[in-house]
Amino acid sequence: RIHLKYLLFFILFLPLFADTYPTFSKIELKEINQRNPISSNRIMDYTEYLNSCQNYPQNIQLNKINFYLNRLLPQYDNVINNKVDNWATPKEFLTVGYGDCEDYVIIKYYSLIKLGFDEKKLFITVVKENFRGGSHMILCYFKTKSEAPLVLDNLSFKILNLQERSDLTAQFFINSTGVYKMQPNFELYKVSNKYQKFENLKAKIKDNH
Repeated sequence: RIHLKYLLFFILFLPLFADTYPTFSKIELKEINQRNPISSNRIMDYTEYLNSCQNYPQNIQLNKINFYLNRLLPQYDNVINNKVDNWATPKEFLTVGYGDCEDYVIIKYYSLIKLGFDEKKLFITVVKENFRGGSHMILCYFKTKSEAPLVLDNLSFKILNLQERSDLTAQFFINSTGVYKMQPNFELYKVSNKYQKFENLKAKIKDNH
């Protein structure tokens, strides 16, 4: 029964996203299914869910992706990998089934790009937690350059703009175009051409695409 479901999934759903990451090959899915059928079922459910989101307006897609991925359980990096601040690829995240805040941000970032969002408007964002004093990571979507970005946060099922999140102070914004800081009018200015951890992540994705 599992094998039949896996075969039907590969035929019906994988071709829809054949050219965009994350996409699992037939061999990858077979190997994952042999190791842990729960993981392969999670991957199939994720792919089917993204397919179901394709025809919705972007504001609904944002909410659906944030809600869906937030249901996966959080876990700190030192528990998963015996590493601090490990940036997992979306494939690693889906295979394991849980992650730290940056892992949620990364998979949301690539999931929205997969759905057609402009990568230049999406930013992996390091923030300070004003009430608890620690650091946190969120995904910001700048719908326009002149308004506060929308925040996708693994600690909240509700999407608010950054101005409404009095508990957070943005420190810097990261995507493939560079590292930025934000001015009071919400416009970004570049402070660096790259962020090394993000470069390492992209290299790991390229090696295991």
